[in-house]
Amino acid sequence: MANEFKLMDRLVGINYDPLVIVEIGINHEGSIKTAFKMVDAAHKSGAEIIKHQTHVVEDEMSGEARKVIPGNADVSIYDIMESCALNEKDEIKLKKYVESKGMIFISTPFSRAAADRLERMGGSVYKIGSGEGNNYPLIEHIASFGKPMIVSTGMNDIASIRKMVNILEKYNIQYALLHTTNLYPTPSHLVRFGAMQELQKEFPHAVIGLSDHTTSNLACFGAVALGASILEGHFTDSMERDGPDIVNSMDPEALTELINGSIELAKMCGGKKEEAKEEQVTMDFAFATVVTIKPLKKGGMFTKENLWVKRPGTGEIKAENFHDVLGKSATQYIKPNEHISWSDVSE
Repeated sequence: MANEFKLMDRLVGINYDPLVIVEIGINHEGSIKTAFKMVDAAHKSGAEIIKHQTHVVEDEMSGEARKVIPGNADVSIYDIMESCALNEKDEIKLKKYVESKGMIFISTPFSRAAADRLERMGGSVYKIGSGEGNNYPLIEHIASFGKPMIVSTGMNDIASIRKMVNILEKYNIQYALLHTTNLYPTPSHLVRFGAMQELQKEFPHAVIGLSDHTTSNLACFGAVALGASILEGHFTDSMERDGPDIVNSMDPEALTELINGSIELAKMCGGKKEEAKEEQVTMDFAFATVVTIKPLKKGGMFTKENLWVKRPGTGEIKAENFHDVLGKSATQYIKPNEHISWSDVSE
């Protein structure tokens, strides 16, 4: 299984431009009109793919969830999702609107009912959130659809991730693994690029990326430099909006910067420590070659008193061979300040 896959007509992997997944998530707070505005803003910023969150709350959570208040909110997770979830009719409208703009629509199903809804909607790929990464019954249910899966891995260790990967490979699923820290926002010291590199080492056939919850593009840029092929971040059309994910969301300007910057950074990656053939024009004037500093008669001996190294680097004998010439004799008269050739040096 190669560490690349095809998402609709978009090839994803280390040999292609990084894929930026633009997550509007629940930032629309349940308003389809607001969701459309966010899609418009993302499209203008150059987005290729819009990610939503599909919540069928009664299938996703029990009543106990009404007692659980997230760290970035002051009401229960049940109340948040209940107020922010789009119904199936509106989510279909959202998918069609995204696709009408020439972008790809994907979503994260948080329950079996949500996954089944997306399958009815013709989902082409499934994004799995970190909280569902060890929900092996749900992972297997979604894997049975046979579609590519992009899985965030926050809050899970390698052993847990391996169990999930085994399920994906059992169903021959193309997949990507995104390193994630599930704090909103994530402080710099908890980004942990080393964890992403550990994913690269432990799952060498997987496409690897970063799902970022910091408040700038620095983490994503760093991830690209270390080989990330996918970047995911929350998005809003305005930082003035309310909502638990706004604080760690990109606005249109930041999204454009991320898309363009990640493409440029990816071009900078790779390579070997050797001269680039394009550097020859610089090597010609920057390097030194062996040159006489005093005249030599035929048969005269080359010494440090009559020989040195000077720019340009267009002479035949490179500076590194200077000592190979010392002590040998000239085959002909050589005037001073001449870049010598091997034919000028007797054996």
